[in-house]
Amino acid sequence: MTETPYQNPSPTGPPPYRRLRRARSDRMLAGVCAGIARYLRVDPTLVRVGFAVLAIITWGVALLAYVIGWIVIPEED
Repeated sequence: MTETPYQNPSPTGPPPYRRLRRARSDRMLAGVCAGIARYLRVDPTLVRVGFAVLAIITWGVALLAYVIGWIVIPEED
């Protein structure tokens, strides 16, 4: 039996890769922080607090990154 290198050999195993998507549930504004938290497998509150701290430190430049994420990151199905 030959397997292709991109095939997942175990049907119950984890997927070969994760996709970054904006969350439809557990969102506050656009789901960017919740989507990043799901991708990193951490609590969304940690990402939101980290983003708020980053926005304060960068004098609001991080808000521009949030808007870009809102536009660029696709919403989950």
